[in-house]
Amino acid sequence: MRPVLDSDLLRTFVAVAETGNFTRAAEKAGRTQSAVSMQMKKLEDMVGDNLFERGSRGVALTRRGGELIANARRIVSLLDETAASLVAPPLGGLVRIGIPAEYGRSILSRALGEFAKRHPRVEVTVRYAHSDSQVRALAAGELDLAVVFEWEGSSGGEVLMHDPTVWVTSTLHHMHEERPVPIALYSRNGWCRDFAIKSLQQRGLDYRVAYTSDTNGGLTLAVTSGLAIAPISRSNIPQDCRELTAADGFGDIDSSNVVLHRNPLATGEAIDGMENAIREAFMLTRQTGAAAGL
Repeated sequence: MRPVLDSDLLRTFVAVAETGNFTRAAEKAGRTQSAVSMQMKKLEDMVGDNLFERGSRGVALTRRGGELIANARRIVSLLDETAASLVAPPLGGLVRIGIPAEYGRSILSRALGEFAKRHPRVEVTVRYAHSDSQVRALAAGELDLAVVFEWEGSSGGEVLMHDPTVWVTSTLHHMHEERPVPIALYSRNGWCRDFAIKSLQQRGLDYRVAYTSDTNGGLTLAVTSGLAIAPISRSNIPQDCRELTAADGFGDIDSSNVVLHRNPLATGEAIDGMENAIREAFMLTRQTGAAAGL
């Protein structure tokens, strides 16, 4: 028979795992140390394996405990979220977001998914555009929140992530080996000429513009199809592609930060909630990138 897991046992298990100590976990859970020990013994009996390794400095998760902790945290988080939703009045209203298109799938889908579970009555509008346009829209009062790239200096916004733009090539087509090297660029002036082309000129690389696009998706298509190399933020390098490093004769194009700005006139719990959801989504992306060595 499958064990019927008690959420109270899982909550105590998470407390022990996070504190690394039965005494501190007991204080956190509002129980006695003996009660916590009995709970963990009961959970280990249900699982059929040891969940902790005991040592002089406390306890550490065993391999089996490490397998259980992720699901336990998710269950406890969902229970807390559900309990909060039962007592908190549902939020309504409108939240207007501006964000680079490259973060639509990796960041915004995660943020919106969590936000919509908690606040299904809030209307969300999203504007995908380049950073200069987003900053102007924010200043004009057309946006509540704007996530933008900033390449030089600090504007006073909240830095969510350091995400340099790099030259990217397909691992299947090796277009970076051609001379002149075919490149894909954004069709608008400004950033491409100031940063991307300048980075090639500084390294003495001959190039030809093989493709232009208004969108990041267009640049990604140019790379994956083997048409050209392109400037893409490091966190958004597509599958079967790689960054061109100094060893390849290339290197970073810029040292950009991803920055969150909020309209100072935008107030309300819905906007507060969305701001937190975006912040948390970027934090998870940073953690994933660090684990992958990016």
